[in-house]
Amino acid sequence: MLNSQTKAPNKLTPWLDVLAITAWGILMLKYWLTGKLYLLIHPDFFWLVVVAGIALLIIGFSKGLQLWKNRHRPPISNPGHINLFPPGWGSFLLLTTAILGLMITPRVFASQTALDRGVTELTGASRAQPQAFRATVRPEERSLVDWVRTLNVYPEPDAYTGQKAKVQGFVIHQPNVSEEYIFLARFVLSCCAADAYPVGLPVQISGTRQQYPPDTWLEVEGQMTTQTVAEKRQLMIKANSLKKIPQPKNPYSY
Repeated sequence: MLNSQTKAPNKLTPWLDVLAITAWGILMLKYWLTGKLYLLIHPDFFWLVVVAGIALLIIGFSKGLQLWKNRHRPPISNPGHINLFPPGWGSFLLLTTAILGLMITPRVFASQTALDRGVTELTGASRAQPQAFRATVRPEERSLVDWVRTLNVYPEPDAYTGQKAKVQGFVIHQPNVSEEYIFLARFVLSCCAADAYPVGLPVQISGTRQQYPPDTWLEVEGQMTTQTVAEKRQLMIKANSLKKIPQPKNPYSY
C-alpha cells in the first residue's frame, strides 16, 4: 500500500543540487578574480571565500560525476523524509540567487548612504578607532581615515592648524552648509559591507560646490585649518588643489 502511494523522485532534482553548488563556487571565485570581493568583505577574509569556492566546485563536480555514473540505476525513494518545501525548491532558490549574483555587479556605497548613516558625526565617529595609528607619519602622508583616527586620539582641532594634507575620497553635499564647503568621505569596513560606516573631513573650496557633484572622487591637497561651520568648531582642509580621480579599485578603507 505504501509503495503504491509513494511518488518516484524526480531524476532532475539531484542535478539541480549539483548546479546550485557549482554556481555558488563559480560566483565566489568570480568575485575574487574580478576584484569585486573588495566591495563586499574585508580582505582578511578573502581566503575563506576562495577556500569555500574551491570546496563547492569540488563537491559539485564530485556529485555530478557520481550522478553520471549512476544514471542508469533506478532512483531510490525516501517516503519517510519530510521537507518544508517540495523537493528541489531549496536548490532552485540557491541557483537563482547565484545566477543573479553572476549577472549583477555589487554597488559601492555612495553619498546618500553616508548621509543616512549620520554624516554630521563623521569626525567624531567612535568606531574609527586608531587600530593602525602611527604618530610618526608626516601629515601629508596621512590618508583621510588616518586624519579621523588622529582626531580620535587628540581631538583638539587647533593642534593641526597649518599642517599639510593630501587625501582622497568621494564628495558629499551636507545639508544646511554653505556652498563653499564640501565633505570628503570614505567608508570603513570592519568585517563586511553590512557594517560599513563613513568617516571624513570638511573641505573649504574656492567657488561653489556645484562644481563637484556628490559621489565625485577627488584628490585634495591643502592645509588644515579650524573653522566654525553650522555652529560647530571643527578641523577642515582648506583646499589649494582639487583633482578629479577615478573611483579606486578598492574604494573602502579598513
